[in-house]
Amino acid sequence: MTKVLRKSLSSEPDLAGLTPPTLQAILEGQPGYTAERGQAFLRFRARLASELFNHRVITANPYTAWFSRGEQNEAQIREFVVQFSVFSNQFLIAQLNKVINADTLDGMRASKEILANELGVTFRKAGDSRSKTGTRPAGFDPDRAGTEGSVQGGVFHFEAGHFEWLWTIAKHLDLRFGEIGHRRHGRPPTLNFCDELIRLYGGENYEVSQAASFAVENWAAAGFWKELIAGFRTYNEKHGTHIPAGFFVWHDRVEAQHARHTQEELEEYYFHTALNEDHFVRYGNEMLDGVATFWDGLEAQRTASQSQPALRNR
Repeated sequence: MTKVLRKSLSSEPDLAGLTPPTLQAILEGQPGYTAERGQAFLRFRARLASELFNHRVITANPYTAWFSRGEQNEAQIREFVVQFSVFSNQFLIAQLNKVINADTLDGMRASKEILANELGVTFRKAGDSRSKTGTRPAGFDPDRAGTEGSVQGGVFHFEAGHFEWLWTIAKHLDLRFGEIGHRRHGRPPTLNFCDELIRLYGGENYEVSQAASFAVENWAAAGFWKELIAGFRTYNEKHGTHIPAGFFVWHDRVEAQHARHTQEELEEYYFHTALNEDHFVRYGNEMLDGVATFWDGLEAQRTASQSQPALRNR
């Protein structure tokens, strides 16, 4: 009977588009869950589609579009890896702040999941007994790490740390460990992005943090990982190289899963708070502006480097 009622609710024009958990909560009359609130959320979602999801870093990123064609030279790949490694390392600070500034236990745990995984704790599916002993299998390959489950009961591997994973790429490009990851290696656009992550994504105002997190998740799920993967594969085919792209493949897989949960998480937050929609849109766009700055910096650098030979020949 419950399934029939839930199906009936989901087919209602005014509620079509809500996720099953929200429809179930409305059906059960849980506190804060009403059909009117559901209609309000759907109007808010339509606003996000027009005022947030159309941000240029989501809809048209010239750097990743160029990168996907595999036209880059080794120097350009090296610079990309250096700047990305700075962002990856500085993201740990923003994520730790997000843990510290969480306003619920569930929120703190969700943020810890990301932080622990970034540091090297692999995900473990519920019911998977393979990792219960906490032993580290010999020859662990981070490219084969799972994307589902929780870090609860997972196993720590140095090699699974995301920065060490990037280090395996850097080594193929003859970069030394001390040449990646530190703030001193970051160009101003990269550092602006990192600082915006700390200010917004990891900030003390939880509503601002949620807006920034939602914006980042939608950017990450919009397809730029696929463009980077295509670029590395085409480059390797052209030059007979073997630069590993597992880091980017794994992130593409995990972000596809995150995308499926993004609206569900936003709905839960929306139905439990008096969310300021104007602020949410504003700070989500500020976060995406920070993301765009990072890619704009790489785009400006690569176009400048391509014009230098022509200038010297004059």
